[in-house]
Amino acid sequence: MAKDIIVQVSDLTKVFPFKQSLLHWGKKNPAVTAVNNISFNIKKGEIVGLLGPNGAGKTTTIQMLLGLITPTTGVISIFGKNFNEARKGILKRINFSSTYTNMPWRLTVWENLYVVALLYGIKDPKEKIQEILKRLNMSQRKNHQVGELSSGWITRLNIARTFINDPEFVLLDEPTASLDPESASLMREQILRLRRELGTTVLWTSHNMAEVEEVCDRVIFLKSGKIVAEDTPQGLANRITKVRVSLMIVDGKKRLNEIIGLNGWKAQVKGRFINIELEEKNLPLLLNTLAEKKIDYSQISIDKSTLEDYFLTMARKES
Repeated sequence: MAKDIIVQVSDLTKVFPFKQSLLHWGKKNPAVTAVNNISFNIKKGEIVGLLGPNGAGKTTTIQMLLGLITPTTGVISIFGKNFNEARKGILKRINFSSTYTNMPWRLTVWENLYVVALLYGIKDPKEKIQEILKRLNMSQRKNHQVGELSSGWITRLNIARTFINDPEFVLLDEPTASLDPESASLMREQILRLRRELGTTVLWTSHNMAEVEEVCDRVIFLKSGKIVAEDTPQGLANRITKVRVSLMIVDGKKRLNEIIGLNGWKAQVKGRFINIELEEKNLPLLLNTLAEKKIDYSQISIDKSTLEDYFLTMARKES
């Protein structure tokens, strides 16, 4: 395996057998294939987004990478070592965080981090806790019980817990999902800063496509347990060739509607505002026609497709 590859997943599959219940007694139900023969690599220092609609296999993949569930078939190698053969050593060098992770509410911030530091066998745990609290601007909250913290501070504590062992590989499952936009932005900045300082490799899941575009170097898109695309966020967005043109019409609304109908473009009309969706290659045709037909408009904006457009297109596409 190449030296700069931290994670290598080969032909990974997870099949959950159907469990018979009284409700389904006597019915034939097939096993569920949650992850279907996927393979991918993650390089050192890379932030890779693992995306897909609900039920795509993201959580199952993460659970297998953490050793929480056993693959049906396939091989996971982390740091060049087979996960099954070097599980304990690998787990000491990685960590995990999720917005949905709960911590003991009656323990203080300091006490929670101290327990985690002891579990990881960290040398000089008190010194390490002071360091991570300072990095995340949490020193003033160290004696607060978790139950007294806002969701933003709990998320920050989760990140502190995740980076307390200076992990070489981190799995972040929707780390900012419960935060308001300002807090989420601050948390992304903190995670990116820690990545820069520690050189950590990150696997990041999120349903916030703007967030993925901001932080991820590359995206792996899952659907029905299979990898259906792998590219940069912009590369995936560019696969959607349509653009949206928004105009405020001063004069010529009827003529514009006729042009839209003749070309078969999709359009939404709200008073004097018209939003047109068309192939990017047809954009010069639209702009030239506006001039030729003397359609007067006072405002125009042209929006190219985003990663969210790609996500919605793939999610709605039939398997």
